[in-house]
Amino acid sequence: MLDWVEYRKELLGRIGEIGRISPDTVKGYQTLSGARIGSLDAKTRELIALAVAVTARCDGCITVHAAEALKHGATHEEMADALSVAISVNAGAALVYSARVMDAVQAHAKT
Repeated sequence: MLDWVEYRKELLGRIGEIGRISPDTVKGYQTLSGARIGSLDAKTRELIALAVAVTARCDGCITVHAAEALKHGATHEEMADALSVAISVNAGAALVYSARVMDAVQAHAKT
């Protein structure tokens, strides 16, 4: 398995390099990631971020948001619950796209 703590350190170092080369890029990302209405608490935001990280298949997002979720008091059970939503949504997306495949097959069979 990946050494997530070390990976996070290395990743943040590389992002720092990108920030030195292209500060506006990182500044823009920070603006987006800092945008909040304030309706959700930090723990809930991090649980959502973990589920999205799985859907986006982003290892960097996983390590950053796992650490943040723990910092904000998320339990392993709460994280597993959030991840079950990601699993369900991804399975649902596969089902929806399977229907699209069947639609495409039907359209091609007519020609």
